Amino acid sequence: MKDFGRREFVAALAFAPGAVLGANDRVNIGIIGIGGRGRDHIDEYSKISSCRIAAICDVDQAARERGQAMVERLQGQKPTAYTDMRQMFADKSIDAVSIVTPNHWHALATIWALQAGKHVYVEKPACHNIFEGRKMIEAAHKYQRVVQVGMQSRSHPHKQRAVQLLREGAIGQVYMAKGLCFKRRPSIGHKPDSPVPPGVDWDLFLGPAPMRPFNELRFKYNWHWFWDTGNGDIGNQGIHEIDVARWGLGVDLPQAVSSTGGKYVYVDDQETPNTQLASFDYGSKELVFEVRGLVTGSEGGLAQPDKNVIGDLFYGSDGWMAVDAESFQVYKGEKNEKIMDEKFQGPDTWSTVPHMTNFLDAVRANDPTRLTASVETGVHSAVLFQIANISYRLRRRLEFAPESASFRHDDEADRMLTRNYRAPYVVPEHV
Repeated sequence: MKDFGRREFVAALAFAPGAVLGANDRVNIGIIGIGGRGRDHIDEYSKISSCRIAAICDVDQAARERGQAMVERLQGQKPTAYTDMRQMFADKSIDAVSIVTPNHWHALATIWALQAGKHVYVEKPACHNIFEGRKMIEAAHKYQRVVQVGMQSRSHPHKQRAVQLLREGAIGQVYMAKGLCFKRRPSIGHKPDSPVPPGVDWDLFLGPAPMRPFNELRFKYNWHWFWDTGNGDIGNQGIHEIDVARWGLGVDLPQAVSSTGGKYVYVDDQETPNTQLASFDYGSKELVFEVRGLVTGSEGGLAQPDKNVIGDLFYGSDGWMAVDAESFQVYKGEKNEKIMDEKFQGPDTWSTVPHMTNFLDAVRANDPTRLTASVETGVHSAVLFQIANISYRLRRRLEFAPESASFRHDDEADRMLTRNYRAPYVVPEHV
């Protein structure tokens, strides 16, 4: 801990109970991680009058400076800038934090923030592994704070309407959901290790992950494609579609999983697959998810903007439904007749403002039941891609025990439910 000693950190947590907000109080937000998605958070929160971006945090000096300038331009005042998130958590003026770090930091950052009395908006996926998800849920309950996971489809009215119709039997008995993530991903190529760039705290960036030499491909966006820090596209873009599929199918955790695929065509440094197929067995229902990062066609009539096919298909005894970011369609009967075609109503189908507004409303009421994507919802959807990745890496079907969130009689698979943490960045057994 370079900038903030462990003793001071624990003391700060012990005396940071979190303020009670009045009905007209603005929520002071701190944003952690000022990359591309972090700048999206700055832009989106700046549109919401019930909050103020009071602080930003990033391990990269250049990112901090860009973030400060952006907030000052949008809000008229410069936020406090931190290198180490623990310093932000000790700031008693911060009511809530928005975590936009790489995946491997989501759980520990959330737990530290909750221990400091902060409410949390954490980007998807909720966690990097299954153990972390359990600890996040325990911490949210223990510290009685609001935790929203950034799966904004849950706050989109046309998707809420689509799921309601599925519940009402619009296509009969729903027996299968299929999530699609056909998102074009070019090869990342090869890059040698190199010195850490000036202004970057590489130790803080790696955090809970193993220490490795700096490599440009493991930094910024491409961290998604390395197992230390990311989960592949199934846990990147794919978690959105997995969540909608699980939501529409009306299921929680499966009893078995099988996932196959590979990194095809490309010869580069990426570790995660660019093509992956996962099947989740629910007994009377099935959830299927597919990733294709190479050149591909559409499926189910889903839109293909910018070479991407992203959405969900639902199959029932009387018909089927297609859902994407812009609309949903319902088809019925043996003649495949389209009986419904509803469009998203709003200026921006990809906006996170409704989801963030839902979070802020829950924060002001200190009421997690108002959330559209609670920590439990986010963690349970994340479990699906995590067990799919374990099946993929072990190259076999796995039996899963939902009641314990572990595998049945499979020690090798169970060892992959967590990771070896690098001190002092350890997700604790007791939160």
